[in-house]
Amino acid sequence: MTLEKVFAEDGPLATAMPGFRVRPQQLEMAVSIESAIKENKCLVAEAGTGTGKTMAYLVPALRSGGKVLISTGTKNLQDQLYFRDLPAVRNALKAPVKIALLKGRSNYVCHHHLQRVAQDGRFASKEDAAQLPKIIRFAEKSITGDKSELGSVPETANVWSMVTSTRDNCLGQECDDYENCFVIRARREAMQADVVVVNHHLFFADVALKDEGVAELLPACNTIIFDEAHQLPDVASLFFGDTIAISQLIDLARDTRLEAMLHVRDFSALPEAAQSFEKQVRDWRLTFKQDVARFAYAEVEKNTAFLELTSLVADSLKSLREILETQQERAEEIKRCAERAAELHVLLDAWANSEESQLIRWLELTPTGMQLHSTPLSIAQQFSRQVKSGVRSWIFASATISVGGDFSHYCNEMGLYEAECKAWDSPFDYPNQALLYAPQNMPDPNSPAYTRSVVDAAFPLIKAGQGGAFLLFTSLRAMREAYELLTIRLASAGLEFPVLLQGEASRTELLDRFRQTPNAILVASQSFWEGVDVPGDALRFVLIDRLPFASPDDPVLAARIEHLQKKGVSPFVSLQLPHAVITLKQGAGRLIRTETDKGVLMICDPRLVDKPYGKRIWRSLPPMRRTREVLTASEFLAENVPGKKN
Repeated sequence: MTLEKVFAEDGPLATAMPGFRVRPQQLEMAVSIESAIKENKCLVAEAGTGTGKTMAYLVPALRSGGKVLISTGTKNLQDQLYFRDLPAVRNALKAPVKIALLKGRSNYVCHHHLQRVAQDGRFASKEDAAQLPKIIRFAEKSITGDKSELGSVPETANVWSMVTSTRDNCLGQECDDYENCFVIRARREAMQADVVVVNHHLFFADVALKDEGVAELLPACNTIIFDEAHQLPDVASLFFGDTIAISQLIDLARDTRLEAMLHVRDFSALPEAAQSFEKQVRDWRLTFKQDVARFAYAEVEKNTAFLELTSLVADSLKSLREILETQQERAEEIKRCAERAAELHVLLDAWANSEESQLIRWLELTPTGMQLHSTPLSIAQQFSRQVKSGVRSWIFASATISVGGDFSHYCNEMGLYEAECKAWDSPFDYPNQALLYAPQNMPDPNSPAYTRSVVDAAFPLIKAGQGGAFLLFTSLRAMREAYELLTIRLASAGLEFPVLLQGEASRTELLDRFRQTPNAILVASQSFWEGVDVPGDALRFVLIDRLPFASPDDPVLAARIEHLQKKGVSPFVSLQLPHAVITLKQGAGRLIRTETDKGVLMICDPRLVDKPYGKRIWRSLPPMRRTREVLTASEFLAENVPGKKN
């Protein structure tokens, strides 16, 4: 059966899937992907919102007859593909295809660590103690051991870190539970399946570390498909470099003390060394007073207390390794701790003393942690080698990869110099469904009063549309300020629109509340700019406070800017502007999700109109009608308030 018949009005997809619509763009995209698969080509495909890109790549994937690896942006999207989309297409096509889902090992209960924690009986909180019996019962009954299947214990619960393994503390084939291991079971199923669904983090972590998950699958793969492919440069940069988190060091100290209690009770020097090491690591973090920050290595060098403790931590880690090695014959767990200590010591020494010019050394602080990163200036060469390592097809699909139809920024970042690039416009009627509003007389985005001006400019539209709004900000500080200002404005106007704030609950919970609450307003930052789908009347107004240029103070961006300047290349034109356009396209894509949605996209940043590059930015957005008049935008919203549509 031809693809034309598969996607026809009376074809198998339309017959099996209620609500299926024929979209010419979807068929064209599927034809291009099928051709790339047959010819083992590399295809970069941009499909506007509403094209139906998932079906456009799933149909050729299931018809290909070879082994297909599909990598997507998040675990939620993985689950959606595996549990909903793939079975639906497989049933419609009546394809005899075996599918599998593969996640990172931290998603699966570890029998060994579960038993160890149960025996130890020490918990950080009452919640941990109460949740452990639920996990024990789950592990006895579950086929997969995937923690997402145990709804009564939140995926963010602290206890999960105690009962799952990491690459560091997995015993591998030396484990007594190896044959029953949920991770190994998932990998075996993946090896036997025709289509395997992974996520980008797992793909690059396994490939970069030569782990036995994705890296083991790759030689047998005929086709690799990346959905949400615009995320790949950032994810790949993270894993093609090296990272040491102090949580890894603390976990090593904790595991060493625990294993010492179980296997070398007569040797007190080991737990004492582990305890001393953990204290030094925690003191190391305290040499920085900031909760959240990023520093280039040149800035880190100015902190003499940090440098002194870096040397002490390295010496202490070396001593701990040497003590572990004296006892490693007594238990496999002790031997693994010694190996972890050796690996971490090598990484720490490399970070502190590297003179590699193509690596960016930087430090990241979180409220409770710290990470030392070595990130490549460019991942193009490494990823290009990966693409050329075997004869197979590579498909990169996203709604936002190009800048005004130009794919060169993305292809240069990823090293896809020989890729075929194609784009399909959205089938939505943007000129009639949406309005782009750029308010007049906005101050400079860097002025202290800017966020207040944003709220003032947005308020007439919030009032006219009776809520139903996403207010998206490029910084957490602006988000919180806007939330406070908006709450006051609504109260003084006597409007009881519910205002939701990012961080008050999980993203899933906030979205559910937004969908179910008439007139709701969600105030959020960039974590809500993509992967968020609110079709229908609930969302009719999206505000973006400023153009999402990455901060030039970011150590990775600053190093790449300096590198481009030395080569005589404009970093603004070749790096900063394309990145901002792609990010903005993601935020704008939240507004119109179906053929019947209507709404206003408000971009407050005056640079969209005032700067020469502004035209390049708005021309990259969907072809909405444009206005600078608040009355025009307000009337458009008022006409489309639920229950008042013409």
